[in-house]
Amino acid sequence: MITEKEGKVAGIFISRDEGGKITEVEDIEAVAGIGLKGDRYYSKQLSTPEEKRRPKKELTLVEFESVEILNKDGRYGTVQPGDLRRNLVTKGVHLNNLTGQTFFVGKVKVKGIELCEPCRHLEKLTGKKIMKPLVHKAGLRAQILEGGIIKKGDRIVVEKAVI
Repeated sequence: MITEKEGKVAGIFISRDEGGKITEVEDIEAVAGIGLKGDRYYSKQLSTPEEKRRPKKELTLVEFESVEILNKDGRYGTVQPGDLRRNLVTKGVHLNNLTGQTFFVGKVKVKGIELCEPCRHLEKLTGKKIMKPLVHKAGLRAQILEGGIIKKGDRIVVEKAVI
């Protein structure tokens, strides 16, 4: 195996309730097939029959670089990483390229499912018109294939088999 691309976890965020306050944590347990323990979607997934669970609700990621784009623009005030309401804020990895790819966040194995596009709900919660500048930059939805603990500073590594 050779490393194709590597980044890191710059922040971990959860919200216990839909539309509720976002809390930053230093580490969190990722449970395969369910989500991040303590996050709003974890309890929803847990109470849903296994055959009806939605893998794209397990984990969301966004690039810190997207936050920087908004802040450099100047029209949106100061945007904090947690304002985008994604679970993991990353640095140094282009998440759009991970759609359909299997990768590791620390020792947790995940698979990129689809882009996590911005929505009007996000604009409503932040009070900022950030939908348009975040199109194709608002992150990635991922499925947790093998669980474990994710920590701030963990490496994000995509491995590609050498054939």
